[in-house]
Amino acid sequence: MTTKRLTRRRVLLVGASMALVAPFAHAQTFPQRPITFIVPWPAGSTSDNTMRVLSQVASEHLGQPIVIDNKPGASGTLGVGALANARPDGYTIGQLPLSATRFSQLGTLKIDPRKDLTPIARVAGLTFGIVVHNDSPFKSMKDLLAYAKANPGKLTYGSPGVGNQTHIGMEVIEMATGVKFLHVPYKGGNDATQGLLGRHVDMVADSSGWAPLVLQGKLRLLTVWGEQRLARFPDVPTMRELGYNVLMSAPGGVAGPAGLPADVSAKLAEAFRQASKSTEFKAALDKFDMPLMYQEPADYRKYIEQSYAEETVLIDKLNLREILK
Repeated sequence: MTTKRLTRRRVLLVGASMALVAPFAHAQTFPQRPITFIVPWPAGSTSDNTMRVLSQVASEHLGQPIVIDNKPGASGTLGVGALANARPDGYTIGQLPLSATRFSQLGTLKIDPRKDLTPIARVAGLTFGIVVHNDSPFKSMKDLLAYAKANPGKLTYGSPGVGNQTHIGMEVIEMATGVKFLHVPYKGGNDATQGLLGRHVDMVADSSGWAPLVLQGKLRLLTVWGEQRLARFPDVPTMRELGYNVLMSAPGGVAGPAGLPADVSAKLAEAFRQASKSTEFKAALDKFDMPLMYQEPADYRKYIEQSYAEETVLIDKLNLREILK
């Protein structure tokens, strides 16, 4: 055999060997540098606080820092869009809010979460509620609804943005109670709360970032939208207790762009599985009255697909396309 043919054979054998060991080597070496975690909400928000704790614990399992990158705006769609369009190498991941299944159908999010993202872990649900200023004349949700019925469209409420879960929740409440509020959308929950503290709106519908201010006596919690009352606020009724079929928790999770290598996705999933069940993350969730709702990647993918189908029905029922025009 000629020297040229021997050289060519050696090259082919080496190439084949490298192809066989490459996936294993990738799994052993990832990650080799810091990972960026996109939070589609402002710094200091409920999601920002909990995702920082979750990412910190996950980083300890991965052996590399996870750096939070806040990309707020457009009810979370800016951050989710950036996540979906990131390079699929595992070095950019982020929080996936449930509302992505709605905004993708409404056209404000130019991706399909069923196809353009890689689910890593569903982690927790949100606790939603309605708060007013402590000096508000409304001492209960019944008081507020009675006034709203007599004065349609006069009461204003702030939320983290048009079309997000709290806005939808308020639309559902309007349908269930027969009242009409005036929506004032903000860039995020913190901004909405500041609007309430400054008396620019009559109430705020948001996830439980309001809890510290309620405990401090600056805000008053009128109702929550979960299945049961909160341990820290045992005197505050659920909407169901008040006689209205309103129930929302909006579980969210962690995802990466579509096309993540299977070994990288598995390594991330294991790190966030461990982090989701850590005492540190549980303490962070308890701080905001949030339930742990962990799911493995396969189950989380099924949940996203199911939620997408449910949102299709909700969009038509609430006529959301017209509302958001």
